[in-house]
Amino acid sequence: MPTILITGAGRGLGLELARRFVDLGWETLGTVRDLSKGAAMPRGSHTFLCDVTDRSALGRLARDLKGKPIDVLFCNAGMYGKRQQTVGNVDYDLWPEVMRVNVLAPMACVDALVDNVAASDRRQIVMMSSRMGSIGENGAGGEVVYRSSKAALNAVTKSLSIDLKPRGITLAAVHPGWVQTDMGGPNATLTPADSIAGLAQVVLGLTPEKTGRFFNYDGTEIAW
Repeated sequence: MPTILITGAGRGLGLELARRFVDLGWETLGTVRDLSKGAAMPRGSHTFLCDVTDRSALGRLARDLKGKPIDVLFCNAGMYGKRQQTVGNVDYDLWPEVMRVNVLAPMACVDALVDNVAASDRRQIVMMSSRMGSIGENGAGGEVVYRSSKAALNAVTKSLSIDLKPRGITLAAVHPGWVQTDMGGPNATLTPADSIAGLAQVVLGLTPEKTGRFFNYDGTEIAW
């Protein structure tokens, strides 16, 4: 039975991911910052209390999972911050926090659990990015805080795909689409179930030849 570990699994897309992979018959592990959020995790999954921005907490998680193969490490936890951040309206105090959650935390998760991934059969790491992090597709501007954090995450993903290739580890960044979550809002075009159905197929279809690439939830490739 393959194993997936999903960060930020207590709500939104992380929770929907957990439900999907339990249904697929995978051993499903999820991290939450609040155990009350873990109550929503699907039956058959396993919940770990871990704030992924806390490296001490990640160290405890790594010790708890020492020797446990993880086929897919899905770094899902993230935040948007305030909206409409651009010239004259930038929250410089919040910007480092967005970077800490969206960039430093996924990197720290890889640092903590890379040996678990390397010990598995699939050896895959997936980063929940956003099309808004694509420099090549940025034709609208604005939202400099969120965009910059996801662009940085994409750079981390690309670099790690090269650094970890000798260990046989495949990395990809994915875009979930515009989804009806707390972040996406009620006017979004996709339900969480529709988004995750697509993302699950992207994960299942990952091969070493696809390492270092950026995929939409429908499987099409996005320019960095």
